[in-house]
Amino acid sequence: MYGITERPFAQDMPQLYGDWGVDSEIGTLRSVLMRRGGKEIEGITDPAAMAMKSCWDPGKVRAQQDEIMDLYRANGIEVNLIEDMDETKPNAIYCRDLVFMTPEGAIIARPAAECRVGEEIYALRQVVKLGVPIVRTINSDGIFDGACGLWLDRETCMMGYGLRCNRSGYEQVAFELRNMGVKNVIPVEIPRGMAHLDSFMSVVDTHTALVLRMAAPNSVYTTLLERGFQIIDIPDYDEFRGFCQNSVALRPGKIVMPTGCPKTVAALEKAGVEVIQVDLSEVMKGNGAVHCMTAFLKRDSVPLYH
Repeated sequence: MYGITERPFAQDMPQLYGDWGVDSEIGTLRSVLMRRGGKEIEGITDPAAMAMKSCWDPGKVRAQQDEIMDLYRANGIEVNLIEDMDETKPNAIYCRDLVFMTPEGAIIARPAAECRVGEEIYALRQVVKLGVPIVRTINSDGIFDGACGLWLDRETCMMGYGLRCNRSGYEQVAFELRNMGVKNVIPVEIPRGMAHLDSFMSVVDTHTALVLRMAAPNSVYTTLLERGFQIIDIPDYDEFRGFCQNSVALRPGKIVMPTGCPKTVAALEKAGVEVIQVDLSEVMKGNGAVHCMTAFLKRDSVPLYH
């Protein structure tokens, strides 16, 4: 008589699929997915139609991306690249929006912005090629960008809703998270004029977050304060516009962020955070920075915040 397994999927996942999974924004980063700009970032004539501020210099974009990827590799992080892309989809370099990683695999997004629809197919193919299990592809009338989700710990995930994540998309993702044992799915309304959670906040260390106080909803403050977080207010609105909040933690208390934000850097360093600054001025012309370019595939877990 053959046996019937009732083991949780998470027990079989490492052997069957590999060592993947994310349940934190700050656990030591092990593996990422990125798209180095190809032909799709060349020949743009109408940046507004692509949700960009101005046209890119493709060579400069690639050089700035290469610096980030070299930095990741120097810190022991595996960099996986989306190999192919539709040549009409320049925003694909911001692949954080295409994949939201969970402890049990990837949720493939369904972009809200019409100019980005279809990018997710190429991300899906690459994730499958890597062997990462697919938890869900957002379907039906759902829309959801990967940057609408932000992990605090294995039991707590903030979920932003608004122009880039509608009710159907929110409920699809929340269902999967609860099915994995996530006890606290925190709804956060994205302020008007902003796209994602990383538009106004980032987690930079255990119990430390950087937040634009004038924009963050009460649910953000309540969630962080209940868990004992120190909240650093972004000290300068011009630096907020310079993507100071769009950072990536390499490990707890060590982040990479764009140059040009000295007041924010000073506030972070005062709180004990090690800051690496990288020139992303060309990349930011497309309305994104390092966090936007980086889809996390593997991070170490962090202790639960109680």
